[in-house]
Amino acid sequence: MAFFSSSSSSSPAMQKGIFVSMPVLVLTVSFAAAVIFLLSSSLSSCSCPESLSSSRNDAVEASVGGSGGDLRFEERISPTQEDIEWVRDLIRSNGLHMQKNELRKGINPRTRDQQLADLKQYKGISHYEGDEANNHTALPCPGELLVEQHHSNYGEPWAGGRDVFEFLAESSNLKPNSRVLEIGCGTLRVGLHFIRYLNPQHFHCLEKDELSLMAALRYELPSQGLLHKRPLIVRGDDMEFSKFGSDTTYDLIYASAVFLHMPDKLVWTGLERLVDKLKPYDGRIFVSHNVKFCSRLGQDKCSQKLASLGLEYLGKQTHDSLLFNHYEIWFGFRRFKT
Repeated sequence: MAFFSSSSSSSPAMQKGIFVSMPVLVLTVSFAAAVIFLLSSSLSSCSCPESLSSSRNDAVEASVGGSGGDLRFEERISPTQEDIEWVRDLIRSNGLHMQKNELRKGINPRTRDQQLADLKQYKGISHYEGDEANNHTALPCPGELLVEQHHSNYGEPWAGGRDVFEFLAESSNLKPNSRVLEIGCGTLRVGLHFIRYLNPQHFHCLEKDELSLMAALRYELPSQGLLHKRPLIVRGDDMEFSKFGSDTTYDLIYASAVFLHMPDKLVWTGLERLVDKLKPYDGRIFVSHNVKFCSRLGQDKCSQKLASLGLEYLGKQTHDSLLFNHYEIWFGFRRFKT
């Protein structure tokens, strides 16, 4: 049996037909029904705005490693060789030569002392007078900090702080959700980089010097846009860490050029208090420059005292500066028992 369809011509000679076999027809109808069913199911369950929103959320979750992961993309810490070659090429392509610019220091070159004198005398090119002077500045900052005099307090370039951060962060395998304690953070020459990298409230510091703390809190954090990171910075000089919380444990504890200025007894007191705050096995303590507080005891007695605290000496490491001819020495320790 076949179905017949003819043209509208009445002439037998002009009649044309299309014959469709039953199996083909059944297959065609079945396919059409399936397509209609799928379309109707899709339309009935679709809500376009929700679908778009959902797809965006899924993409964001995937990019940060799932809903339970860190809220930021994984950040690279130190520059790669490709990064260095890129900036070198950019310098060359722009024909930049430092020797040709030594005498060109801006439209109004001023030393820091001259800048400070200008601030005190003129207060700035445009400024408020009288009572209004106190109504438009949320965090008034001393002129000495505004001209960054504290950047010259370290005996080496301020940029060296980035070198220290890169070395410590990579040596400790830090992630943004890691927790870090610095003993003697000063004006945050190093700490700024940790604060920027870590999640809010994950950087802690114990610092005794009032002027350094003024520079850190009244200038560096606000000017770097890091107030929202809420670092916990505590003033103290007795190696007392109770204000950081009894349950807080750290992935990294470090002291840069601090222990060499402290009595040995106080250093050992601090280490004894810090052991329980360092994560076992994976956590690291780094001390820069020297460990005379330990070596003065003699190698055997030093090792015994460290072991009694549950600490293990991991050895000495150095790192180079990216921007100037300098290297720094660090001594590493870990907690070998829970």
